[in-house]
Amino acid sequence: MLLKTLLLGSLAAIALTGAAIADDTSTDRSVYAAEDFAQYGPVNALDMVRRIPGFAIQSDDSGNRGFGQARGNVLINGQRVSAKDNGAQTALGRIAVARVVRIEVLDGTQLDIPGLSGKVVNVITDGEGTTDGTWRYKIRLRENLPPSLNEGTLTLAGAKGALSWSVEADSAPQRAADAGWRLIADGQGALLEQREEDYTRVIDDISLSGSLGWKPASGVIANLNGKIGVWEMDGKQISKTYPLGGAEGRRLFRFAEDEWNAELGGDYEFGAGPGRLKFIGLARHEHSPFVDRFLMAGLDGSGQYASNFEQTVDEGEYILRSEYALQTGQGRDWQISAEGAFNFLEAETGLEEANGGGPLVPVPLDLANTRVEERRGEVILTHGRTLTPKLSLQISGGMEYSELTQSGDAENAREFTRPKGFGSLSWQQSDTLKLVGKVERRVGQLDFYDFISSVNLDLGNGQSGNAEIVPNQSWRYSLEAQKDFKGWGASTVRLIYVDLEDVVDQVPIGEGAGPGNIASATAYAVETESTLKLAKLGFTGAEITAKGRYYDTEADDPVTGIRRSINGHLIYDYNIELRQDVPSTNIAWGVILEGFKQEPYYQLSEAELSGNEPAFLMAYLEHKDIAGMTGTIAIGNLTNQKDTYWRRIYDGDRNGPLTRTEEYSRSFGGIVTVELKGKF
Repeated sequence: MLLKTLLLGSLAAIALTGAAIADDTSTDRSVYAAEDFAQYGPVNALDMVRRIPGFAIQSDDSGNRGFGQARGNVLINGQRVSAKDNGAQTALGRIAVARVVRIEVLDGTQLDIPGLSGKVVNVITDGEGTTDGTWRYKIRLRENLPPSLNEGTLTLAGAKGALSWSVEADSAPQRAADAGWRLIADGQGALLEQREEDYTRVIDDISLSGSLGWKPASGVIANLNGKIGVWEMDGKQISKTYPLGGAEGRRLFRFAEDEWNAELGGDYEFGAGPGRLKFIGLARHEHSPFVDRFLMAGLDGSGQYASNFEQTVDEGEYILRSEYALQTGQGRDWQISAEGAFNFLEAETGLEEANGGGPLVPVPLDLANTRVEERRGEVILTHGRTLTPKLSLQISGGMEYSELTQSGDAENAREFTRPKGFGSLSWQQSDTLKLVGKVERRVGQLDFYDFISSVNLDLGNGQSGNAEIVPNQSWRYSLEAQKDFKGWGASTVRLIYVDLEDVVDQVPIGEGAGPGNIASATAYAVETESTLKLAKLGFTGAEITAKGRYYDTEADDPVTGIRRSINGHLIYDYNIELRQDVPSTNIAWGVILEGFKQEPYYQLSEAELSGNEPAFLMAYLEHKDIAGMTGTIAIGNLTNQKDTYWRRIYDGDRNGPLTRTEEYSRSFGGIVTVELKGKF
């Protein structure tokens, strides 16, 4: 109800009249200076962009391979960052406030960058001859876990002549824990077993990233971006089991991953004939060994069982892209782009099990040791044209060719040639209201993990790999309204409809199930990013920022034939913050409410759903000048949110009778964080 109220309120606000809240140098963009964000005490450009009314950053690394379908909406000095995991959001965090000249908010159709539409932010920087940096340190305390004392970020940036550089060292640990009862019953609801469970997960994520920029007077623009990182996860779940009429027992499930990853990207742009030619390259690799261990037995020695699952996955992506852009008149530009990409995933997997205390014995597993490769190419022509002073058009069309091959446990090769493109129309209805309509033909990209089999030792199930899965295609229709209000804030609302073909879902495969294609599905969505300033209501220095999404999806269940949601799809999520920067002080305080809900995850003979209830509430207090530093203390989970889970298991498949249910609601307690950050 809260999310629906938020979305309806945003739509209603669009219909109102008002003036832009930032100084407009023209009707086609809003321009913000550093002083417009002074009340928030920002230390870097990321802090500033996050406070732009009615705007939310979209990740560069959206899961799409290649650059042609990237969805990022942040530019730095008019250019996309030639990176993914080390993309624009990371780059913004390396730009100190002193280096920001201005921030422009404009529509993507005004730019000759394919795929950009809707609200886009362009951060203009300077800082020649300067060296500066930022730092951040955070402590996190929560129940059932040792304190997290190693979270922090250090950045340094400088420039000399035509050369600029930046570097960042970052540690972003994650901690999770909960404890409580799992109840297991038969299909009629009669209790079969109780388990007292204690779950913990510890993740350490450490990375070093940086960039080099070269912009001489000749007009050449060159950039180099790199990142290396280590991601380590260790977790366990200890269970005391109390089966009805049986012996008390113990279960131990341990899981771990030790990953390293690296990314290197760059671009080189120069004048060529009447236009500009740009070359972009990217290489990234990820090495991920997974190890799972499971043990169970009764305290009387009965029911002894052990299993091990080990999988090592190597993934890589290599991209070469060229873009040639030119203007053929006032308000008319063209771009032709060609992109080639090579992606691969290689998995080596082993499964062992032992019964009755005996030795571990290998268990055959289909499609467990395999290599998947994709060679993909596309050519796209994009044209942008100003139709009237208030109406702009951008159209794009081309073809994508891909070749998928699989070797190892399965030998397969397939080719696909598919059209793709979009048309986008932007109407500046008034100085404060812009409408953007877009029709797009998308070609989806497969998750290479869908080609390999996997096992869940804790739940005693898994999924089969599918060598015949194909990418989905879709028609996507959207209408975006961008509204600025004088002194009241801003709101962006999108209405979306998607018609999908070859939808990737869970389908029967042999005697099991795994990812596969179903013929069609539909999706409706409403999204908003809104800011409401409260000064005119007498609440000086206060504002409410809200981001929310709501989805309604439909597909035919490949097992039951019943119309249902797309497997595991998001239903809604939201983040709402009330913040006040207390006038004439360095104090700020706020509360943040966030929540989400998703559809169940369906398999051949079962369905399950994980979630959190109720919504998560956090309160914080901030001081923006502690000897030049900003300090924040926050208390999280004021609503005592719990981790929730249910599972339904059926006889044969989901057409059969219900035979077993599992469910829990487990508390994870309060969370306290203390953060200091500054600049130098």
